[in-house]
Amino acid sequence: MGSMLRGLVVWAVTAAAVVFGAPAAGSGAAASSSVDNRVALLRPQPGQVVGIAHPVLVAFTTPVKDRTAVERSIKVTASQPVTGRFTWVSDSFLEWNPDGFWPAHSTITVGVGGMKSEFTTGAAVVSVADISAHTFTVSIDDQVVREMPASLGKPGFDTPVGTFSVLEKQRNVVFDSRTIGIPLDDPEGYLIDGEYGVRVTWGGVYVHSAPWSVGSQGSANVSHGCINLSPENAEWYFNTVHVGDPVIVRS
Repeated sequence: MGSMLRGLVVWAVTAAAVVFGAPAAGSGAAASSSVDNRVALLRPQPGQVVGIAHPVLVAFTTPVKDRTAVERSIKVTASQPVTGRFTWVSDSFLEWNPDGFWPAHSTITVGVGGMKSEFTTGAAVVSVADISAHTFTVSIDDQVVREMPASLGKPGFDTPVGTFSVLEKQRNVVFDSRTIGIPLDDPEGYLIDGEYGVRVTWGGVYVHSAPWSVGSQGSANVSHGCINLSPENAEWYFNTVHVGDPVIVRS
C-alpha cells in the first residue's frame, strides 16, 4: 500500500530548513575558495552512525551555477577506498552516493566549503524483497538473520524494482490513497492507521505492518506497492533497521 507522496525537492527544502536546520553563525559554514556558494547543510552529521547506503547530502544557500566546481570541491574519504557519483536534486541541493555501498564498520570524512563531517557506518543490514517469491530477507554482515513471508504490489500497483535506502522510520503512519492519486471513494481507496512504517521511497513505498494481508503474505501480492509484513515481523524489522540501510527489490 502506498502513502504520503512527497518529492525529493520538497524534502530537500524541508531538511535544510526544518529537520536539520541551517548552521548558526560561527558554526563553520564558509564559502569555498573555489566556489561562490555557502554551505547550508552537510549530512550525515559528525559522529552519526548510518546505514551502508546512506548518501552524503549537501545543500547550499543559493543556486549553484558551476556544478563542476562544486563537485570538485567536495572531498570524500573512507577508511577503505570508495568511489561514488553525484546526483543534483535541485540547483542548490545534491547527493553523493557510493558506488555499491559504503564499507561496513568504517569511518568516512566529508569536507566542503569549510564544513567537515566525520561519520561511521554500522553493520551491513541488507534487506532483499523478492516479488515472485513473496519473501523479505534480512542479512547482517553477510549472514541471513531472518526470512519473512511478504506481500508486495499487485498488478497495476507494482512495487518498484531496484536498490533503495531507508529514508525514515515512523512508528505510526497514516496510509492515505489520495497521496498516490486514488480517491477514498474509489474501489482501491483506503485510509488506514498503520504501524512500524519504514519508508523506502518518497513516492510512498514502505515496509510496514499489515495484519489485513497476513493470509496472503508468502503466497500472493495484494498491496498497493508497499512491502507488507506481519505485525511481529514488521516490529522486528523496524527495531533492527536504520536510516541509510539498503533495501533491494527483485522481481
